[in-house]
Amino acid sequence: MNNKVAASITAILFSAILGAFNVAAFASASAEPKADRPNIVIIYIDDMGYADIGPFGAKGYATPHLDRMAKEGMKFTSFYSAQAVCSASRAALMTGCYPNRIGIYGALGPHSKVGISSNEMTIAQVCKQQGYATAIFGKWHLGDAMQFLPLQHGFDEYFGLPYSNDMTPHRYPGETRDYMKLPLIKQNTVVNPDVGDPAQDQLTTWYTQYAVSFIHRHKDQPFFLYVPHAMVHVPLHVSDKFRGKTKRGLFGDAVEELDWSVGEIMAALKHDRLDERTLVMFCSDNGPWLCFGDHAGSAYPLREGKGTSWDGGVREPTLMRWPGHIPAGRVCDAPLMTIDMLPTISRLIGARPPTNKIDGLDISEVITGKTDKSPHEVLYFYYHKDDLEALRSGKWKLELARSYQSLNGRPGGKNGRPAKYDSLQIAQPELFDLDADPGQHHNVAAEHPEVLQKLLAAADRMRVELGDGLTKQAGVERREPGQATEKDVFPSDAAFPKALDPKYGPGLKEPALKEARAGS
Repeated sequence: MNNKVAASITAILFSAILGAFNVAAFASASAEPKADRPNIVIIYIDDMGYADIGPFGAKGYATPHLDRMAKEGMKFTSFYSAQAVCSASRAALMTGCYPNRIGIYGALGPHSKVGISSNEMTIAQVCKQQGYATAIFGKWHLGDAMQFLPLQHGFDEYFGLPYSNDMTPHRYPGETRDYMKLPLIKQNTVVNPDVGDPAQDQLTTWYTQYAVSFIHRHKDQPFFLYVPHAMVHVPLHVSDKFRGKTKRGLFGDAVEELDWSVGEIMAALKHDRLDERTLVMFCSDNGPWLCFGDHAGSAYPLREGKGTSWDGGVREPTLMRWPGHIPAGRVCDAPLMTIDMLPTISRLIGARPPTNKIDGLDISEVITGKTDKSPHEVLYFYYHKDDLEALRSGKWKLELARSYQSLNGRPGGKNGRPAKYDSLQIAQPELFDLDADPGQHHNVAAEHPEVLQKLLAAADRMRVELGDGLTKQAGVERREPGQATEKDVFPSDAAFPKALDPKYGPGLKEPALKEARAGS
């Protein structure tokens, strides 16, 4: 065994022991699963805009399964991602923390020197306290060194990509980046080291197959299933089952396939009589990547999109369904955030939350219809590394002075190629009444000086706690991310375990639709 492999294995074992210690330390007196503890399913879409599914006004394609989910559950019209970019938003969902609290910024690339720390507890580790089976099928994006991958952070099963599906040699027509390879990983083993177009076409189907199989295999025990899809991040891919089916082109085809995936997961729950025992959440990591035009979604009626802290970048189309517990057909406009899911799940399953400080709050009373009031006085939005850019409090949104990217009224690109953004400026803080002006067109700071001052004071308090790159404040409560060392192995390294599987490689054949119902 070479020294690099041995060192990596030692590091993984240490991480696993530390994780087990953390879980044991936080476990409740009785870790035996109980019938009233729900299964948890989180379906997390990539780069989906506020108006990209039927319940939020999508046009040019149909989402019947999501429509049904909204009718049978609750629609959340002011549910936010913590940050308008991939890794940061996923770190927030998994840990209940603002991403800059735990040192995860932006979109981590291949061979990232940082990743999720073993000192942070994930939703999966919370669920393991109570004997839950845990799985992730999809995009991880919290570091690709072995120590950062899902099995080292509470998940029993993993199949998917370690980072975004555009981190390939050819992100869009005319671009070449030979230094990037996109690996497909099963457990801790690479099964395809260089995912190409044929494999990308099958990702939604494969993730769905794995999810359905997991549900069937664990129908008699509680489980946490996390399905973070690669779509609708560019480059867009769709199987032949859905290609050319919609008026909206490849984007609409991809959304209809995602809707089909939701339907397959819900059908599996119904087949196994798990409907009333399962909380299902549908959400997105951030808003649409507008520069890609006809390959991007829509945030209508919100302003801007991915890469900004305007509402179009962070306000997500969110649904939750749990028959008998979440009121059917209800709409909730309380400002909530993905950071709230960890403490909420902890409360629902009777597990103890992390001892490290987190930012999310228990929203179980909101999602079960007992109250329509958010537990948050203020929600904060950071971008870049530590820039505090915006705050939401009740109906008010404060946009702080900063630069931001915008198409500035121009259309996006076509056929998978992006248009260029302009850099625009907010010279002074701007205040918006989102009830009256969801598109953030009218700055009302001058008419409401008391609200402006209250939110500016809240921003100052958060700057002391978590810092602000725009005002050059460091923050006193930030924690370090996990750090990769020269002993770590990455998927492209020869020392990383590989078992190439022709099912997932070049020359693969389109699976039949019925195969997505494996185990039913």
